Amino acid sequence: MLYLTQRSAMAFRRAASTVATISAAALLNSGLLHTSARRVHGEMRHVNTDFDNTRIPWDFTTASYEKIHNEILPKFPRGKRVSATIPLLHLAQQQQGGYIPVTAMYKIAKICEVPPMHVFETVTFYSMFNRHPVGKYHIQFCRTTPCMLCGADELMQRTMRYLNVRMHGTTSDGLITIGEMECLGACVNAPMLVVSDYSNPPHFFYDYVEDLTWSSVKALLENLREGKSFKIGPQRPDRKCAEPAGGRTSIFFREPPGPYCRDLDAKPEEAKANAAPKK
Repeated sequence: MLYLTQRSAMAFRRAASTVATISAAALLNSGLLHTSARRVHGEMRHVNTDFDNTRIPWDFTTASYEKIHNEILPKFPRGKRVSATIPLLHLAQQQQGGYIPVTAMYKIAKICEVPPMHVFETVTFYSMFNRHPVGKYHIQFCRTTPCMLCGADELMQRTMRYLNVRMHGTTSDGLITIGEMECLGACVNAPMLVVSDYSNPPHFFYDYVEDLTWSSVKALLENLREGKSFKIGPQRPDRKCAEPAGGRTSIFFREPPGPYCRDLDAKPEEAKANAAPKK
């Protein structure tokens, strides 16, 4: 009896493994499942180009160096400057107008006192860093589960057809680049995208657009083309920030008792007084 039970279990496991393999293959072939590694071809290694190679000198501007020495590096003790890698990468990308040249990575490695490979690994790991030039406006759709279930893939496909570009492609006028990224952290307002504004470097804006429909996406694209401002945050008229659409569904008669988030800008004595229990 025990032998038959073991044999049945083995057969069941083989059958389950076969079904899982077939299902995974079918999902991959369907085009519904994508990965950043597959989509961002060539990002994991540097290839010299006319616009980005080790022969092109690169350095931070005087204004950027002032920010580095007055705002960024003082936050980190000597010997721990590796922690400044990401802030410096953001600064370099903003100065460059949307991407990070390889010589900028060497410069950052020198400032942070780390091997260049550490900076290369950081750039290729995070999707908010670009290795190639992008348009003045870099639109990235969130493709994590909540946004996908709420129609992000369809909106992304319609956007690419509307602009006549492929994924990670830029419009012929150099204005808009379409991309994707993982969770933007406002899942309750899915689907959503983020607009990185590199139209006036080194000034930079990073704005969320949430509760998307095709109408709101199309309006956003037209506003960008015409140089107009666009609505940031939830696009639904009945939603404020991340509150439920249509207002409260509970706690109608009084404010929640707390505790509330502390005021990070309050003076120490004010913070202590606010944290004290109320009599």
